[in-house]
Amino acid sequence: MDYYKQFKKHLSNNDYPSFLNLWEEYCESDEIDGLELKEILLAAKEANITTSFGLYVENILTLWEKINDTELSRETFALVFDLQTTNSPELATRAIEYLQARFPDDKDFAHKLKLVGLREQVDFQGSVRNFELLAHMKKGNFVFHSGGWGVGEIMDVSGLREQISIEFDYVSGIKDFSFANAFKVLVPVSTEHFLAMRFGDPDKLEEWAKRDPVAVIRRLLTDLGPKTAAEIKDELVELVIDEKEWPRWWQTARNKLKKDNLIETPDDLRSPFTLRENELTPEERLKQSLEKSPDTDSFIQMVYAFLRDFSLALKKAEFKNSLAEKLVDIIKTEELTDAQELQLYYLLEDLDPAKALKAKEELIKRFSNIQMIIAKIEIVAYKKRTLVLIHKLRPDWSELFLEMLLTLHQNPLRDYILQTLVEEKKDHELKTRLETLFQNPSRHPLAMHWYMQKVMQNDALPFADAEGKCRVFEAFLSLYYQLERDKGQRDLLKKMQNFLLAGRFANVRQVFQGASKEMVHEFLLLATKCHTLSDHAKKIFHSLAEVVHPSLGTLSSKYQDEEKEDVLWTTEEGFNKIKNRMHQIATVETVENAKQVEIARAYGDLRENAEYKSALEQRSRLQSELKSLSDQVGQARVMNATDVDTAKVGVGCIIDCVDSNGKETTFTLLGPWDADPEKNILSFQSKLAKEMTGLEVGATFKSADAEYTIKKIRNYFS
Repeated sequence: MDYYKQFKKHLSNNDYPSFLNLWEEYCESDEIDGLELKEILLAAKEANITTSFGLYVENILTLWEKINDTELSRETFALVFDLQTTNSPELATRAIEYLQARFPDDKDFAHKLKLVGLREQVDFQGSVRNFELLAHMKKGNFVFHSGGWGVGEIMDVSGLREQISIEFDYVSGIKDFSFANAFKVLVPVSTEHFLAMRFGDPDKLEEWAKRDPVAVIRRLLTDLGPKTAAEIKDELVELVIDEKEWPRWWQTARNKLKKDNLIETPDDLRSPFTLRENELTPEERLKQSLEKSPDTDSFIQMVYAFLRDFSLALKKAEFKNSLAEKLVDIIKTEELTDAQELQLYYLLEDLDPAKALKAKEELIKRFSNIQMIIAKIEIVAYKKRTLVLIHKLRPDWSELFLEMLLTLHQNPLRDYILQTLVEEKKDHELKTRLETLFQNPSRHPLAMHWYMQKVMQNDALPFADAEGKCRVFEAFLSLYYQLERDKGQRDLLKKMQNFLLAGRFANVRQVFQGASKEMVHEFLLLATKCHTLSDHAKKIFHSLAEVVHPSLGTLSSKYQDEEKEDVLWTTEEGFNKIKNRMHQIATVETVENAKQVEIARAYGDLRENAEYKSALEQRSRLQSELKSLSDQVGQARVMNATDVDTAKVGVGCIIDCVDSNGKETTFTLLGPWDADPEKNILSFQSKLAKEMTGLEVGATFKSADAEYTIKKIRNYFS
């Protein structure tokens, strides 16, 4: 692309004479790079120098014939005619012969030659591209609007009227274009083009994206050019991938893109993903990365990731030996930390075990602060290898394992240490170490949460008997209470809460069943202090405690009273009304809405399709209403006469009142499904009802600017 750089330089300097001199030299070359020629012609077209350059551009046609790539050949030939200004008969003949060869079966060939100016040969600039557009103008084909209307589907073509009708992505309604205007703004798009697929069959594209995300992104980059992660999301979200599914889909796609040989993955979020001109083998990619001279830690990460993701490359002896020599050279010549040296030997072991085994073992034996070295190793798999070697080679392995049991942050490493200590019958030492954790769980909160889970899963572990689980659970609840005051531990607190609530409090139930009355009482006191546990959760704690130790039932009275507040009272008529409404939504309105969505989708143009958006909004409203009513039905209780206490105002009461002017008024308190403010039937959840609740005959209350005195309280069901 050396010529291209020179042409660009002359254009940027507005040095057109030098540009034309270089063009003459270029046209006399013996060989041609089709891609370079395309870029040169595009640069000239964008610079708008057709007035002068158009007189000479056709000189390239002799050299153009040597382009072997069919697509590049077609594109460069069309660009020549976009730029030419001679309109010579010889050039017209060249174009006609070219088009006859490309479209030998076109029945309207002569008429199309007339439309693009080649028959009269007066002005046929752009004639090749315009002819290609005419040949593409068929019902069901797609075009792209360069003025910002997006991709469009051809709905009708009239050769008689010289007019085309198109439905576009970003503009509502069908738009008509004369052929002359179409030549100015429309570009043919194949049915396999990303935009055409997204517009014409988004469901099929969605299915493809879920099956093969890399292929879809490759198609997107091929058709739309380089795109950043944010731009890729803009092209795919909603019409192809649902917004809620995007994070998971993109994570899967991103991991696969890193291994793709055609897509260049950027180093930062602001840079675009691009397509390579040729596939790059994993070995070549690693070589390019290493040529940037990364620091030792980055080098280790790169080589490790390569060996993990492309293990088949190790079958290539030359590459394998070359990489091994590189590792040996770094070990011998670089100033390395102990952690770096050990990891380099791990890498070397995967390539040539004989060169690494002895040196690696000697390192493990001589390290004085092995815990610090493991902490500095970023790769978890190498931390695990180090632990395995410590167990194998070091006589002080158990002391080291007991120390690291609580300080390591990765659960798989803790699992390995725990399993090894148990298998080696180190129960006494292990219990002693765990006791230090239970005594001060806030020192190692992650380890506390981890071990609570372990003892609930494996009865063979220390403290996994009934009494031991109580000991661990007490420390767990104590830690929960302490973490509530630490804003930096919100994620861990959420995980601990999920542990308590999981399986309808299955873990709490299991601990309570093996606990003494005194221990359960202590658990309840601890849970009561935890303000992030909902009152409902605390009520469940008390209910589970009462099942195991009935005498603790008196402690739950507070939460039983609050449970009553959660009950949604209703009459039988109100309950039936809501059940009928739910049935109407589920069996009638939802079915009708589904039909509306499909009909609206068939209109196409989903971004500007008002009917489609309205149908989706209606679906969301119906789903939301159905869920809300379903939740309420779960809280509902149909009341009867025996549920009503007329000694004081409450739900189910009719209250006869008189205001300060002597005017009599009646209020009725029922559930929200029975409320009718125009008839003074109030929901017991309303503000006025809550002010009245609990009042007795003779008491007063205010509503608006009036003060009322209660004269009588009656039972609604009487």
